Amino acid sequence: MNSLTPFPGKPGSSEVVAFQRPELSVIMSLYGRMVAAGEWRDYGISTLRDVAVFAVFQRTAENPLYRIEKRPKLRNKQGEYAIFGQNGQVLKRGHDLRTVLRVLERKLIRAVN
Repeated sequence: MNSLTPFPGKPGSSEVVAFQRPELSVIMSLYGRMVAAGEWRDYGISTLRDVAVFAVFQRTAENPLYRIEKRPKLRNKQGEYAIFGQNGQVLKRGHDLRTVLRVLERKLIRAVN
């Protein structure tokens, strides 16, 4: 699976990192459950040269609660996926997206109780 996608702008422009369809499917599944639980309300996706970011918001006009980042350059080190909290702290890093997202699924279990 290729992590780089050509930017749909000028021909010959540099490539950017983007989430692939299977990755987005996993993320959107969690997002849907959190919206149903009333925890999350909005999201934003950014694709840059070095990183793809899926940001989750509780309200539209505030800082994101969580940032799910994909950095392919870290694939062979601590893992290409990471979740950051609202204050920038790293909540989890890893090589498998489903494993990394479990830290947020635990919050879903607490929200339902």
